[in-house]
Amino acid sequence: MPHVFVIAEAGVNHNGSIDLALRLIDVAKASGADAVKFQTFRADLLATRSAHKASYQTRTTAHNESQFEMLQRLELDATAHQCLIDHCRQIGIQFLSSPFDAQSADLLATLDVPLFKIPSGEITNLPFLKHLARKGRPLILSTGMSTLGEVEEAVNVLHAAGASQLTLLHCVTEYPAPYAEVNLRAMQTLKVVFGLPVGYSDHTSGIEIAIAAVALGAEVIEKHFTLDRSLPGPDHAASLEPAELQQMVAAVRHVEVALGNGIKAPAPCELPNISVARKSVVASRLLRAGRQLTPEDLDIKRPGNGLAPKLLPMLIGRTLRADLAKDEIIRWEHLA
Repeated sequence: MPHVFVIAEAGVNHNGSIDLALRLIDVAKASGADAVKFQTFRADLLATRSAHKASYQTRTTAHNESQFEMLQRLELDATAHQCLIDHCRQIGIQFLSSPFDAQSADLLATLDVPLFKIPSGEITNLPFLKHLARKGRPLILSTGMSTLGEVEEAVNVLHAAGASQLTLLHCVTEYPAPYAEVNLRAMQTLKVVFGLPVGYSDHTSGIEIAIAAVALGAEVIEKHFTLDRSLPGPDHAASLEPAELQQMVAAVRHVEVALGNGIKAPAPCELPNISVARKSVVASRLLRAGRQLTPEDLDIKRPGNGLAPKLLPMLIGRTLRADLAKDEIIRWEHLA
């Protein structure tokens, strides 16, 4: 049975604070997530000083702060990364981070981060995709904002550059993403078209869409979380709080085991109930030995540990070898 890999996305919800980042790691561990993920970037390599913020960032951060200034405030240096990695190792949760530039990817490789999660915004950055593929690590590619053709181009580039383990995440890059625009079936399209493992990076409010994605076959779920949605910062408002993250992970675990193996057969827990819920052929009244059975002599009632109702036509005209009381279950040994 496949295990759904749940990534608790801390992202930049640490607000540049190591203490806050460490607390986020603890929350991710307590939730039952498999990994906690941050974002690794250099502001001077990621954006120009004149780059605009996204509308959701404008709503949740200072209006007089540029995107470049916001990113500078949210950077984590190499020392901070090592501190977070050490803490993850101590408490037993996998540390991950999304690199946004080649130098950040090199840093994560140096720190032995086991896989790269490629953010949606980099899907058309083909030189960067090649750089990541050459690291020889498993890759998870988010596909927000992209067409099927753009995903195909990215997949081809990654494979050509040596990527051998690739997972595609359906994603809608808006915070929060409107339910009516999520289009979860697109995740299944990715599975059919590319024949690769698929998952879902969820930016909707609440937990139900991530759970639905698991029911539709997601092997990876990624979800933003925070300590408090009211904290200042670009992503807090669209993130789960700790109790909600725990509820989501628990629900994912329930759904993944409930999916089963697809074979239609009685579940082990059902077996004792078969005789209780099903019915058998019984005598409708007192019947004496030597009687040839007629339809009026027979009823169908619980329990189900006798002859099945489908056998009733075979009993008509048979001769009884013994007396039967009303409601007594008819068995083959009662018949001549």
